[in-house]
Amino acid sequence: MLLHTLKIGNICLKNNLLLAPMAGITDKAFRILVQKQGAGLTTTEMASAKALYYKDKKTELIIDTSGETPPIAIQIFGSDPKIMGNVAKLVSEKCDIIDINMGCPAPKIVKNGDGSKLLLNPDLVENIVEEVVKNAKIPVTVKIRTGWDEKSIMVEEIAKRIQNGGASAITVHGRTKQQNYSGDVNVELISKVKQTVNIPVIGNGDITSAKDAKEMLEKTKVDGIMIGRGSLGNPWIFREIIEFLKNGIELEKPTKQEKLETILEHIKLEVKYKTEEIAVKEMRKHISWYIKNLKEATKIREKINQITSQKELENCLIEYFNKI
Repeated sequence: MLLHTLKIGNICLKNNLLLAPMAGITDKAFRILVQKQGAGLTTTEMASAKALYYKDKKTELIIDTSGETPPIAIQIFGSDPKIMGNVAKLVSEKCDIIDINMGCPAPKIVKNGDGSKLLLNPDLVENIVEEVVKNAKIPVTVKIRTGWDEKSIMVEEIAKRIQNGGASAITVHGRTKQQNYSGDVNVELISKVKQTVNIPVIGNGDITSAKDAKEMLEKTKVDGIMIGRGSLGNPWIFREIIEFLKNGIELEKPTKQEKLETILEHIKLEVKYKTEEIAVKEMRKHISWYIKNLKEATKIREKINQITSQKELENCLIEYFNKI
């Protein structure tokens, strides 16, 4: 059965569909929306372990999970094992699973030796995982890529080191750091990781539809899948995948009314957890994704980018959806 419960350490997820952590996107408002659509696990935006260690207020807000329905994971990144271990103690009180980012390709992350730069140092990978596992009171997972570039594919070795360090699951994005988000996802390498370790393996990369989800699960035999960019402006992807894997039924896309109601709910949640000014600015990118391919999308995007109040934004969207 492709859709099933998934056990990560002592945490049992209701299904094997996970929301990927995405910087600037998977904040509390978005996590709540996605969870309503059936995701088995949501994860915070990645948070700097060093910033948390030094009690940076902005970073502490990233890992605020108060009021959310468990299970939820907090993702941290860093390359200092001791700091990562210290932060694991703190983070353990706020979530059900700690995820370590060892796959981010962003230049500002890798230049400090963090994220996907760690894939070049298997010893350090194992050391970091050991320290986090030793200090955490909850299961620890790790998110990686297939390698730094095509000449340094060490994903099987890295996966073994992660397992040796005591992690409870591994997520593999099927691209190298050098690929960033371009080119094809290498399902063969994801499959090799599944064959290499005994802990759950989650496949990630280019899952933008229910059919993509089924294909990833069938081709790689992974235990679960993680959806990232496929959920942008489309939190409904989770319910679509659930229905397709369960019953083979392709659900109709959300109606205009449902899309509008979801956007308005998203706005209210953003305002609830952030200031109105910040929330309205944050929603601009989300609305762009929600209305992609709709009539006059470019015109409405330009208008929305000038709006600064919640009421004006809501009225603008209601008028737009009633017109198209």
